Amino acid sequence: MAMTMAGEQLLAAPQEKVWAALNDTDVLKACIPGCETLDRLSATEFTAVATNKIGPVKARFKGKVHLTDLDPPNGYKISGEGDGGIAGFAKGGAVVVLTPKDGGTLLTYNVEAQIGGKLAQLGQRLINGVAKKLADDFFVKFAAAVK
Repeated sequence: MAMTMAGEQLLAAPQEKVWAALNDTDVLKACIPGCETLDRLSATEFTAVATNKIGPVKARFKGKVHLTDLDPPNGYKISGEGDGGIAGFAKGGAVVVLTPKDGGTLLTYNVEAQIGGKLAQLGQRLINGVAKKLADDFFVKFAAAVK
């Protein structure tokens, strides 16, 4: 099942500080819902483990994340794939853009993902609702972290 999502968040922090936080594994681990581990393998590669409940399915995803098209402090493309065992898999990417706005930073994102296995059987509306909630939870924590 394909999924797309886009959004923006105005953060009360300078662009350089937001960029630094987007590349700090400790900040990201604290902000990503359900994140158990986030380890840097190189400047552009990470491994992660996260557990989340999506409808009736609780899944523990293990995956790799790659950063490409780096344009400090303006943005990057993040791509990854995760295996949730019998729950299914997820893979995809997001383009993240940072622009100065109103004394802070406007973060915009466009996500494209593929979901398979039991998760895909839950239905588009449920998956999209959970994805939006996870994104909202991330940005609440991220906004607090960059203040």
